[in-house]
Amino acid sequence: MRLDERLTAVANMVRQCDVFADIGTDHAYLPIYLVENGIAKRAIASDLRKGPLNNGRETVNEHGLQDKIELRLSNGLDNFEPYEVTEIAVAGMGGLLISEFIERANWIKNPDTHLILQPMTHSEELRKTLYDNGFYIDRECAASVGGKLYVVISAFHGGKKREYDEIDLIVGKLPQNNDELSKEYLCHLYDRYNKKLGALEDAHKECELLRNIVTELRKWQR
Repeated sequence: MRLDERLTAVANMVRQCDVFADIGTDHAYLPIYLVENGIAKRAIASDLRKGPLNNGRETVNEHGLQDKIELRLSNGLDNFEPYEVTEIAVAGMGGLLISEFIERANWIKNPDTHLILQPMTHSEELRKTLYDNGFYIDRECAASVGGKLYVVISAFHGGKKREYDEIDLIVGKLPQNNDELSKEYLCHLYDRYNKKLGALEDAHKECELLRNIVTELRKWQR
């Protein structure tokens, strides 16, 4: 099994384990890769919908891994037993949805459970959820596929809420890295927030203009 750069970045963060869980597995590429390469002895590939799960089942069958990879219908981690898995990946979903999964599964709040999270959007909200629920982020990396940049987050539960500010939520651990993709991601963030700042300044100017017009028009009010 060959993975694209995004899923390769996720796979590179997975520790050696007995059972790995891929939440929102789609075609089950990630668990197949991890089992074939001896990183996970077994895996559970789960999805909310039967369609993607059937896709995953076909791929698993093609690789002859029916005895090592279980396909499971589940909304996030709802259909998992506590401590059934130690390595959990949630990739290719919005940060808000991943946050919901985390908040519903209290059993993952233990130091032996490792989360590998790859949000498509709202990474800052996901970091906030992690910190507010007692997790700490030990590292992050950036990945690029099709000209789009993504961030992958590795997190463990530390038992207490973390202090953070807005910059922590926006940039995460990426400034600690020295690779080109992380730098590119930070440049992307700069461009994004710089545009927001410009829009606010333009709006301020427009408000000032309207305020001046209203002030002038008030002169002619009865």
